[in-house]
This record gives sequence, structure tokens and C-alpha cells, in this order.
Amino acid sequence: MKISVIQMNSVSDKAANLALAERLTRAAVMQDAPDMVVFPEHFDWAGGSVADKVAAGEAHADGPAYRLCARMATEYGIYVHSGSFYEKVPGEDRVYNTTVVFDPHGKEIARYRKIHMFDIFTPDGLRYGESDAVAAGSEVSTVDVGDFRLGLAICYDLRFPELFQRLAGMGANVIVLPAAFTLQTGKDHWEVLCRARAIETQSYVVACGSHGPFTQNGETRYTYGHSMIVDPWGHVIAKCSDGDGFVTARLDTGLINQVRKQIPLAKHKVLQ
Repeated sequence: MKISVIQMNSVSDKAANLALAERLTRAAVMQDAPDMVVFPEHFDWAGGSVADKVAAGEAHADGPAYRLCARMATEYGIYVHSGSFYEKVPGEDRVYNTTVVFDPHGKEIARYRKIHMFDIFTPDGLRYGESDAVAAGSEVSTVDVGDFRLGLAICYDLRFPELFQRLAGMGANVIVLPAAFTLQTGKDHWEVLCRARAIETQSYVVACGSHGPFTQNGETRYTYGHSMIVDPWGHVIAKCSDGDGFVTARLDTGLINQVRKQIPLAKHKVLQ
């Protein structure tokens, strides 16, 4: 299976973000003919205030981002991983941070709502309070795509290895991680954590990040980018340059089986 990660600078302009996502997808399909494309975290909307985030939320199975992903899956005959977008929470003034996976007929085949909320202070003192607008999900999700089982995670989830162990225990051999890592944390932690999760789970990690500036509550903030695909041995086999673009890699079940045979972690596990 070939997967393309679509790296883009998402901002507080849904129409512009969706148009960019479609242009980059078309280019990836024409150049690399992937079986699946993956977008970054909240690829359709980034920044703004709490009220802006809530207003950007889409209905459960309807809205501009949802419809675009379904249409592109059908049009190109590929799987589309939506990265994530904001989904309205019924009866609340909050949203979920939601991943949806579409099959080549445009049918939804998986949904995951981000579990771990990014409520931190970065080294420069900036506060990131995801839970101000976003409600946490609670269900772990996998989905079968051809010979692979995809485990679903989003951004800050990367720092919680127990989630990745749960996904591996459910049979996942590819972990797909859309993200919007901050520049400050990303430059020191992004690649290290992606490679660690791949080595620990003996799975591919497909990590698709947004890059560049966006505006939140009048402040300019930056995401790190450096989208990458890591193999089960921990090697980075594809990586985006700075800026908008995409990169493609071929995933091989034979390599997964080889690594798991050489170092049989699942058999050696003592603590559960």
C-alpha cells in the first residue's frame, strides 16, 4: 500500500484550507498514485478564538470538510484519512477533534475523537488550552485497509504510549497520526516520539503535520510540519520538506512480520 501525507499551512479560512487540500491531493494522485492520502490535524480550520472553533464545527456526517474528503475518495478511487476536523457536540457549546476515514467509494469506515487534550504552557509561556473548546473522546479506534490494520491517534496522543500499545494489542500495524505540533515542542520531540512509537509497537507510523503560522486570539503561532513516515524498525523512510507539499511511501507487511519475528515483543511482554 502506498500512502501520501499532505502537509499544509492551515489557517482560519475554511474555504482556502479546503482548496489547498484539494490541490495538493490532486498533485499527489497525479504524481505518486497513492492508495491513501492523509491530512493534518484540523486541516480545514486552525486558530481563532474558542467561539470560532465551535462555530467551525461540522455536523456528525455533514459539512464542507466531510463532504470534500468523501468526494475526493470517490473521485480518485482512494482511501482518504481526514486528518481531523471539528465536529459539533450535540447539546454543548464545544466540539470534538475528530478523524474520519473514507473508503474509495466515499463511505465512512472509521471515526476517532481525540482522547488527550493539549492543555499546556510552552517554554515561551504561551498557553494552549484545547479543552476550552474541545471535548475529549473516549473510544479507541482501528480500521482494516487492505492487508493493514490502521490505529487512529491525533497529535498530543503521541505522548501517551499506552494508547499506542492498546492499538497494537487490537492488531494495528500502522498508526496514523495527524498533528499540529507547535514549533517549540516539535523541533525537540516530534521525530523522537514518532520513531519511538514505531519501534515500541513494531508498526509503521504515518505522521502528518501542519506547518507554518496561524493566528489565535490575535497572536501569531507556528506549527512544526516535518510530516514523516516511519517504518517498524524506526527508520524515517519519507519526510516532507518545509512548506506545503506531500511525500509518499510504500508500506510492506513483509517488513512488519520480519521485525516482529526478529524481536518478538508481544510474546515477551510481562506487564499489561
